Parts: sequence; C-alpha cells; structure tokens
Amino acid sequence: MSSPVEIPFKNVILLDRASATPVYLQIAHQMINAIQRGVLVTGVQLPGTRALAEMLDVHRKTVVAAYNELDAQGWIEMLPNRGTFVTRKSPLIHGSALSASVTDLKQYPQQTGFAFEESMLLDRPVSLSRVDLEFTDGLPDVRLAPMDKLAKAYSSVLRRSNNRKYLTYSHVEGNIWFRERLATYLNNTRGLHIGAENIITTRGIQMGIYLASTLLLKKGDNVMVGDLSYYVANMIFQQAGANILSVPVDDQGISVEAVRQLCEHTPIRMLYITPHHHYPTTVTLSAERRVELLNLSVKYGFIILEDDHDYDFHYNSSPVLPLASADGAGMVVYVGSFCKALAPGLRSGYVVAPRNLIRELGKMRRIIDRQGDLMMEQALAELLDEGEIQRHIKKAQKVYHQRRDLFTELLGNDFSPYLTFKAPPGGLAIWTEWRRDINLMRVSKECLRENLHLPQTLLFQTGRLSAMRLGFGSLDEKELREATSILKAVLEKTG
Repeated sequence: MSSPVEIPFKNVILLDRASATPVYLQIAHQMINAIQRGVLVTGVQLPGTRALAEMLDVHRKTVVAAYNELDAQGWIEMLPNRGTFVTRKSPLIHGSALSASVTDLKQYPQQTGFAFEESMLLDRPVSLSRVDLEFTDGLPDVRLAPMDKLAKAYSSVLRRSNNRKYLTYSHVEGNIWFRERLATYLNNTRGLHIGAENIITTRGIQMGIYLASTLLLKKGDNVMVGDLSYYVANMIFQQAGANILSVPVDDQGISVEAVRQLCEHTPIRMLYITPHHHYPTTVTLSAERRVELLNLSVKYGFIILEDDHDYDFHYNSSPVLPLASADGAGMVVYVGSFCKALAPGLRSGYVVAPRNLIRELGKMRRIIDRQGDLMMEQALAELLDEGEIQRHIKKAQKVYHQRRDLFTELLGNDFSPYLTFKAPPGGLAIWTEWRRDINLMRVSKECLRENLHLPQTLLFQTGRLSAMRLGFGSLDEKELREATSILKAVLEKTG
C-alpha cells in the first residue's frame, strides 16, 4: 500500500452546508468521484478521520460515517493498525483521468466524448425575452385563463379516491371520459361526427403533427404546404425525410389550382393546411376551396393534415367548418388543441382521425410519451361537461375582438407610411407587409433597446417579401398602445 499523499482535500471536496444531502454523503460522493477520475489512485492511503475532519472543518464522526459509506460500497478498505486505503479493485475511468491538481470534481463534461450528427434543420431556439412588452406570433393572454376554475376542478379530481386509477397506466389514447366529452364538444362546435374512438390526446398540436408525420411519411415522400407555411411543421416533415413542395396562398387560402397542377405530374403523400387562419398570413380558406381540396384528395390519394390551431376566435362571422366535418372518405387527419383557448403551457391537444389510424397512433405514442396527464384530462373533461371552457372562450373572444379592433386602428392611424395590412376576421395576429427599404432586423434590435421584443420568428424578410406577423392577443389595451408607440418611435428614427 502507498503512503498518504498530499492532496488538497479542501479543494477536492467542496461542501454545501445548505444542501439537503447530508455532509457525510457529500464527502463520500465526491471521494468516489475523485477515485473514478484518477485523482485518488488505487492503493493510496487516505488521511485519518481526525486529520480529514480538521481539513474539511467537520466533526470527526462525519468523516467516520463517510468512510463507513465508502467501505460499504467497496471503494476503500480499512486495515487495523495500518490505515485506510483506496482499494485496488476500485474502477478507474482511464479515458478521462484527471491530474491530482484538479480543483473541482463537480463539473460536468461540456461536450460528449463520442460523435453524433447535429441537426441544423431543428436549430431554431425558443425566443425568450425579459422585457415587459412583446409582440408574439399569436399567443393568447395567459392572464385571461380560467385558472380558478381549473384549479378547483383539478383539486377536486385529486381528492376523489375513485380517481386514483388515473395515477397508473391507462389508455394510451387518453382519458376515456375526456375523449367522450371532447367528442361531444367538437361535434357541437366543428360539425364533426365522431366518438371517443376517433380521438387520441396529445401535448399540443406539434406533438399531433409529429405523431402523424412519423407514422404516415417515409423518406422521399412529397408534402405540399402553403407558401409561406408554419416553420415547425416544415421542420417535422423534413425530419421525417419528406420533401416539401410549396404552393401559392392568396386571400382565399391555399391555391387549389396549384395543388391540382402539382398532383397531375408529381406523387403527393400529404397536404398540410392551417385553414383558420393560415399561418403566417392569417387568411381563411374559403368554403369552396375546402370542398375542392377534399375532392382532389380522393382523386389523387393524398392525406390532408388539417391543423386547426386558430378555430376558436372569430370576430366578423361564424367560423367556416373544418374539412374534417365534410370528410366522407377518411382522407383528413385533424389536429387541434386548447393551448390557444386556455393557455399554451397547459399542453392539451388532440388528433381526430378514423379509428384504425388512432389505434396506430396509440402504438406510436406509447413509445415516446405512454399517455397524457390523465388527472388534468379528467379536470378538463369536467370543465367541458359543465360548460366552463365554452363560457371562457366566449368571454375571451370579446376581449380579443376589442384588442384586434384597437390594434388595427393604431396601425391604420400611425403606420401607413411604413406598412399595409388587412384586418383578420379572427385569430390573435395581424399580417403586415412592410416597405422593402426598412430593415426589419434592425427595427427589432432597436425596439428591444426600448423594452419591446419582436422575436425573430415574426420577421419575414427575403428578396421578394418584407413582412411581419404581429400577435396582439397577449397585450391588453394599455400595453398595445405602449408597444405601438415604441414601434412608431423606432420607425421614425430608423425608417
């Protein structure tokens, strides 16, 4: 056995007195780390318990407990009348052995020791800001969410002993009662004709798109999308190995004639649409074009993936029913959520499709998420059954209608030298087209200096387009006035 070595244990073992982990375990864990990394080599003699206690400024009994833990785990051996040694059986991570001068063994590797393919395709970080004001791309105001009602319902669900079944594994398709209530709600509001067996719950629309794409697309398949289209959906399709083919979008929605021409000479697997309201331009797909697209899907055999993220908020008239409501051939996969109606963070979505596809989606969901939050789904089911969600949407619609009207008034009065726009019939965002000579990225940076965030995802500036999608839903009337005032001042200075 080796003699004791001079190791700066005060630097090797860093104790956190405020930690919930007992001090003796902190000592034991960090000594194990030092042994594994080669700072404490096998066979070396460790300090006596009294000496180490003095070095670390702890009670000797604490070190005794740490040594006993190390001995029990087989990292050290304590020999009577000789001392305590790192056992020669201790495994050493040779590939990352550190020198004995290391000062902090708590650090975690900054990079992997193995190679893997990094995705530039998915490299679009979440844009978070600490400033007070922000134009989102169409998010709701979480301050309007019916949290008192939801908290009461969720608490009630948790307290009932007969709901403990939701704490274990259950249907991968989701809480059965929630799917029954949801089917009734969708039948009443969207003209569908479905039952619980036609629904699988998800954690938002993006998960629904991902599940459907993973199951229905293979490498080399062609997916039609609008020009422009939802960037997250595009990333999902490309991740599945599909080719994206763009077709024009006008003030009536996606061009049916362009879809027809493309199908005549190219095999199409899927058409992705956002009919209420097209992302990002906010136009609504006309009723006539919906029928034509359904007919084309039957004729050419392509799937229609209908993302109805913006159905709930309409201001000028009743919403046009989704394509899924008129689908008699089983060509439409319908995805929706309560993320806009309630709050984005609640992550409650769903996929509606024929029963055989729902079964397969359940198999796919099982391996990535197993099932949703059955307790939360039970609470949402009760709110649907009591009409609370319906009443909340009706109230929120009035608020957002007022905010849309105010925002369009402010844009019309103060921004005509810089941009043009059309008031959207619904939704929580306005599509604005800007003068080509205005640098939108520069405007965004200048606004940030003035406490207004314009995320990069709102900006659409290319050789043929200069536009911005401005969400107004998350700002109240005072905040809208302040945000537009900042934007106007920046434009006067830079534009």
